[in-house]
Amino acid sequence: MSLALEDCSDGELAALALSGRQSAYTALLARYREPIFRVVRATIGDSDAAVDVTQETFVSAFAALKSYDSERSFKTWISRIAINKCRDWARRRSVRRFFSFALPIEAAANVAADTITADQQISDRAELARVQTAIATLPQAIREPLVLRTIEGMTQAEAAQVLGISEKAVETRLYRARGQLSELLRV
Repeated sequence: MSLALEDCSDGELAALALSGRQSAYTALLARYREPIFRVVRATIGDSDAAVDVTQETFVSAFAALKSYDSERSFKTWISRIAINKCRDWARRRSVRRFFSFALPIEAAANVAADTITADQQISDRAELARVQTAIATLPQAIREPLVLRTIEGMTQAEAAQVLGISEKAVETRLYRARGQLSELLRV
């Protein structure tokens, strides 16, 4: 009797995927798509771009699946890939932003304003967007621990492992992130 894919561990699914079983890739994707999307969206602050970055994360993860150590957490492993993809996205965005200043003035009409209108602030959605925007403006070093601990619910040890820093560094950065976020949202 074979085990249903839903009952397989992440390590077993990775081994099945590497052996050519496409349904194992699908099972890993189904298991981690939402948590990884939440990490990416919270990290970059753009839901549309988060879809693309999440997709890039899974493409990269599946391409590198043979390097996954099944003794470790798959969620931690793929979250680290997601954070790196977010960093790549941010670098590409800053390069594009730099070159956008060279656009003709007529192109300025196509640039969306970053401000939230008063009507939007009334709804809960607008408040959520405001918080997401504030999180996205935090420096990367403190934003990432905040996202992993607060939004994704990782333990301090898991966040430290994903980010490649000590647990104490996660704690310190989380404290700073909360302080800065509080200041940003106070306005």
